[in-house]
Amino acid sequence: MKTKRHQRYLPVFLLVACTCLNSCDNDKLQKLSYTDTILAFGDSLTIGVGVSQSESYPSMLAMLSDRTVVNAGISGETTTEGLARFKQTLRSAEPALVLLLEGGNDIIRNLPTTETKDNLGQMITMTKAYGAEVILIGVPEKNLFTNAHPMYEELAEQHDVILINDIISSLIKKPKFKSDSVHFNAAGYRELAEEIYEVLKDNGAL
Repeated sequence: MKTKRHQRYLPVFLLVACTCLNSCDNDKLQKLSYTDTILAFGDSLTIGVGVSQSESYPSMLAMLSDRTVVNAGISGETTTEGLARFKQTLRSAEPALVLLLEGGNDIIRNLPTTETKDNLGQMITMTKAYGAEVILIGVPEKNLFTNAHPMYEELAEQHDVILINDIISSLIKKPKFKSDSVHFNAAGYRELAEEIYEVLKDNGAL
């Protein structure tokens, strides 16, 4: 009787086990512990121009994720300037995961795409060499009503990193989420934080 009972529940056990294994196989990010740090690196959209510090997307993401999120945004920064401070910022923050949202100022200033792409690529390479993971966030082309610049998709494929490609383009087209022509209000930064939070959950980080 005992053997028959075990045999009866064996298919259920196997189904659950296979589901768990498939879920783990689909996870693209390592699970973040509660002591791990997320580094939000970027320009004005990271520092939170248009709102208070507590309403920036890194602050809102910290509340959603219950993780430490370091805000390393500098308003007006180009990728060349970002690259110059990136290694030291990595060493200082000691992150397990980097959110890289930069390149908008390069695009606005018509800087060479090859240079911007190379700078972002170097930051991704540095992060991986450090031992952290990367999520790349795409920025629209100079026409703000277009989608993210194609270089972000190229970088994500080249370096095998997760890309959030549509959220900035989507938010920047909607006046209700903006504080000025290119920056968000509190609702906009909250939407950005929630999108990143969902990506972290969907890919196994949370």
